[in-house]
Amino acid sequence: MTKLVIFDCDGVLIDSEGIACAADAQALTANGYSITTEQMAARFAGVPYKAVYATIEAETGRALPLDLKNQVRKTILKKYRTELQAIPGAAEVLAAVTLPKCVASSSDPSKLALGLVETGLYDLVYPHIFSAALVDRGKPHPDIFLYAAARMGISPRDCLVIEDSVAGATAARAAEMRCVGFTGGSHCGPGHADRLRDAGVTRVIAWLEDLLDELG
Repeated sequence: MTKLVIFDCDGVLIDSEGIACAADAQALTANGYSITTEQMAARFAGVPYKAVYATIEAETGRALPLDLKNQVRKTILKKYRTELQAIPGAAEVLAAVTLPKCVASSSDPSKLALGLVETGLYDLVYPHIFSAALVDRGKPHPDIFLYAAARMGISPRDCLVIEDSVAGATAARAAEMRCVGFTGGSHCGPGHADRLRDAGVTRVIAWLEDLLDELG
C-alpha cells in the first residue's frame, strides 16, 4: 500500500535535464572530455556532480578545473530563468495527489528551489523538498530516498518513487521502494524505457497523469 509518493525533480517535475546535460556536455568537451548532450543524459542523468566528475577524472587520469562546476551552474541557472518549463501535467498531478508527497532530488538546494519556483511548482510541494546535499551519498545510492521517508515518517516499503533516471531508479530499488519510471522529459531518447525497466521499475509512463491510475 502506497503511503508516500516521492517525486524526483529534474526530468520528472521540471524539464531541466536537457538544459543541464547540454551545459555539462559543452563544458566537458571544451575541457578535453568529448561527450554529447545525449550521451550525458543517458550516462549521468540523476547522478550528483561530485560523482560525475570523479568518474570522468578517473577515466581520463587528470583533474577537471576546480571552477568547472560553478561555470556550468551559472549557465544552467541563467537558462532556468529564460527556458525552463514544467513537465506537462506536473502542477495538475501534484495538486491531485492526496497522499503525502515530497521531492527528493540530486540537485543542490538552491538549484532545486529555483527550478520549482520558476515553473510554479514550489508551493505545491513545500516544505517537503529534500536535496541530496543532506546525505552522504547521492543516487544511485538510496540515501536521499531513505532520508525523505524517515523525515516524512513513512516506512520505505510503503513509498512509491517516480524517477526518470537509471541512477534514481537504482537508488529507489536499493531503498526497497517501488519505482515508476517516467519517460516524458525532453531528454529521454530511444531505449530509455528499456533502461529503466532493466533498473527495476515496476511500470514506465510517458505522461504524469498516468501516475494517478497507479495510485488508484
